[in-house]
Amino acid sequence: MNVTDEDLALAAAGGDADAFEALLLRNYDRLFGLCFRLTGNRAEAEDLTQDICAALPSKLAGFRGEARVTTWLYRVALNAAVDRRRKASRYARAMEGWGDWELGRQSAIAEEQQDIAWLHAAMRHLSDTLRDTLVLVLEGLSHAEAADILGVPEGTVGWRVAEARKRLRELREKEEAQ
Repeated sequence: MNVTDEDLALAAAGGDADAFEALLLRNYDRLFGLCFRLTGNRAEAEDLTQDICAALPSKLAGFRGEARVTTWLYRVALNAAVDRRRKASRYARAMEGWGDWELGRQSAIAEEQQDIAWLHAAMRHLSDTLRDTLVLVLEGLSHAEAADILGVPEGTVGWRVAEARKRLRELREKEEAQ
């Protein structure tokens, strides 16, 4: 008995797993060839063909037998390829600017690290009392908390921080003038 692709498709649409397997065996190579011509890339064609095969059981429910199975499969494959291209295009558009953003982010991180390295080096030029006070404030302590730890009035902490900033600013200006 000669079973047509259309008979297999209708049986597979009804849940016949053997009919689905036979339909795929008959048409897989043809489907892959079309996917390869649509994508121009073997790996992408393999992925597309596999995606189509995975979706076929649910898509077969829409097969009405009005066209040849190969015609219907080609339409399914073409739609899948178009969907894949759209998705790739949306992804590419979404990724535009990402490289520039990442370069900017990396540049900002590097600049911040340079500033921190400079600050650590420059703080060595401060007196111990100014450096200790500035370190506590940079750690996030309030002037009152730093004053309590250092055993000095809160106003002294404020003066020391201002003095440390002034000296660091002078050091930076001196370095930039050179």
